[in-house]
Amino acid sequence: MAERYAYQVRVPKDRVAVIIGEKGAVKKALESHLKVRMEVDSQDGVVTLDGEDSLSLYTGRQVITAIARGFNPEIAQLLMRHDHVLEVIKLTDYTGSKDAMLRLKGRVIGANGKSRARMEEATECFISVYGKTVGIIGENEHAMIAKRAVEKLLQGSMHATVWKYLERAKRQLKAEEYGRKGL
Repeated sequence: MAERYAYQVRVPKDRVAVIIGEKGAVKKALESHLKVRMEVDSQDGVVTLDGEDSLSLYTGRQVITAIARGFNPEIAQLLMRHDHVLEVIKLTDYTGSKDAMLRLKGRVIGANGKSRARMEEATECFISVYGKTVGIIGENEHAMIAKRAVEKLLQGSMHATVWKYLERAKRQLKAEEYGRKGL
């Protein structure tokens, strides 16, 4: 008999329904794609993943964590691709006060979501500001650039400075991709 592995992921109670999906559709899709068994305890907000393939379980844990951090399940499922990663930045690493945390969230989101949208467009990543965290999903190099941009904002850099950083990083990434293709 093959060895079985299990992970438990604690999720906010308001995200449990999203993980389950309408008529269990999200849960079933994840179980099918990842070939794992999921148990969702909606009272405690704990999702247990069980299976024989440790890599699938790790990927499942990342997908559940992404959904728990505010991402839409379709976006979170990008993590099933080997070239996508989830980065989570804890706002508590930058401040402890509730008022300061709201201000930091506002800096990342921007007026009418413009700051977040601009970072998403520049890095080709998805950014979620939820609870006390900022989550980023994207291709590895792109996610690192987005993470650095968010960190700069959280550390107090002016938005214009962050936009310049993003433009430089984007040009450098395109040049590297161009060079790898041997063109």
